[in-house]
Amino acid sequence: MSHDFVFVHGFTQTSSSWEPVARLLAGRTRSLSVPVAADFTATAAALDAGRATYVGYSMGGRLCLQLALDRPAMVARLVLVSASPGIADEAERVARRESDARLAQEIACDGVDAFLERWLAQPLFASLPREQAGVDERRAGNTVETLQHQLTVLGQGSQPSNWARLPGLAMPVLLVAGERDMKYVDLAREMAAVIPRARVEVIAGAGHACHLERPDAVAHLLDSW
Repeated sequence: MSHDFVFVHGFTQTSSSWEPVARLLAGRTRSLSVPVAADFTATAAALDAGRATYVGYSMGGRLCLQLALDRPAMVARLVLVSASPGIADEAERVARRESDARLAQEIACDGVDAFLERWLAQPLFASLPREQAGVDERRAGNTVETLQHQLTVLGQGSQPSNWARLPGLAMPVLLVAGERDMKYVDLAREMAAVIPRARVEVIAGAGHACHLERPDAVAHLLDSW
């Protein structure tokens, strides 16, 4: 059976993170777990679940974008939530790889629980209530090894920069960001300027994890788009 929507989660999250949105949708949905045994482009290819609307948050959005660029026939529509096409500047990519490698070492030293507490305490997630963050699911769904892999192999420092390829996206693209996350609001607008069939939607009263903070608004966008 085909699916209308295929969801891909972000860093530290699990496939269940999309459930608050998926249960509000009229169409068939499937939430994928990001595999952790391949490089960035191979991981994106492994997410091919047949032709559908692919919806990805943050790391998941970056992977869905790679899939759309490499296998456009499989992506009927593309929804990127708080996602980037990568880091264009090589020096910045190197710096990000070094930063992520340090984080990966911290996880090895401190363990998953301590890392998750620090990760969710960032200003980036200041508007995300703890009861909506899925902390227990993140703890149960991650190991030191999976988090290290996502940081060092699937992180922005390791993915290809896809800025130059954005004009080649022929499918409709919806770019979503929370209004309190101005960095990604600006990124969405920059991407929309070069993607032929792009639309930007800003979720009121939400930050980076806008699909967790306002699942009703995100589901309404997907249903009405």
